[in-house]
Amino acid sequence: MYKVLVEPGTSTYNIYIENGLINKIGSLLQKDFSGEKIVIITDSNVEKLYGDKLMDILSNSGYTVKTITVPAGEQSKSIKQLEHIYNQLTALDINRSNMIIAFGGGVIGDLAGFAASTYLRGIPYVQIPTTLLAQVDSSIGGKTGVNLKSGKNLVGSFYQPQAVFIDPELLSTLPQEHWSNGMAEVIKYGAIKDKELFHMLMNSRDYSDLQQNLEQVILKCVTIKKELVEEDEKDTGVRMLLNFGHTLGHVIENYFEYSLYTHGEAVAIGMCVITHNSEKMGLTTLSTYSKLVEICKKYKLPFEMPKMDIQKIREIIRLDKKFSDKNANLIVLSDIGNSYIHKATANTVLSYFGI
Repeated sequence: MYKVLVEPGTSTYNIYIENGLINKIGSLLQKDFSGEKIVIITDSNVEKLYGDKLMDILSNSGYTVKTITVPAGEQSKSIKQLEHIYNQLTALDINRSNMIIAFGGGVIGDLAGFAASTYLRGIPYVQIPTTLLAQVDSSIGGKTGVNLKSGKNLVGSFYQPQAVFIDPELLSTLPQEHWSNGMAEVIKYGAIKDKELFHMLMNSRDYSDLQQNLEQVILKCVTIKKELVEEDEKDTGVRMLLNFGHTLGHVIENYFEYSLYTHGEAVAIGMCVITHNSEKMGLTTLSTYSKLVEICKKYKLPFEMPKMDIQKIREIIRLDKKFSDKNANLIVLSDIGNSYIHKATANTVLSYFGI
């Protein structure tokens, strides 16, 4: 088992990584959680696959366990579903001595984490991520929140979990599109901070080849994120490097109402488009863009800008939380494995997207 200690400014917790880890979660929780009642928040897909198993494991460890299930998909990351969760927590008489488990992908992690951070002004929670994207990225660092119709993650909080339990074997049931979705974030880590990881991904023959080393891949990503979170918990400095590809990615997701592109697909487009244009501007070493395109093709990710209305893009981007009144913080590669925060004016930011 790999154990990574995360020490941001507000708390300390461990990330555990091991194949088959779900079977040990009851005994691991007993070391740190003395309460009696646990509420699992999950989605309809994960509940069908693993809901009974997790409930049995926790029940056999002496906990009283209840489940709140929301529909699978990005649309559940909403005020409507948040209110549903609050009402269910109230009906179950959940108090601050109890615990929430976020059991699912990035949507569930963000939604359940935000519910935990705000219900009764904060109750303990842990993350058990079940998608590659959540295991390498969204379950770590304490970002929680929901979407509004006008934009992604516009309502949220920083609220660190008590622990993160990562079991790569839970990924065995993922359909192909979810693997591609998560691989965009893995590629991001290699692009911004780890040239060796990037080349390892490039040299892997296919997904099955990569899955043989999945624990180590996840560990590399988790370690990069934990270091950035420890240095900048509230995302005002170096942690913004994790937003590579996300500014345009969020615009694309919002523009197509979270239906045409997954988060990872939109981020992949964002990474490639901004790198294509930063090369043209002399900010990025030549051939960096072609390497990103090659690796996106390898892992079946899109890389070209879709046709979009410029005025609508302007309206969406105006609400992006990475923007101030006059400036935008864009993440740019100097080359593979090296990135930096580039200040652009709000008036010129679209030029970095080739618009």
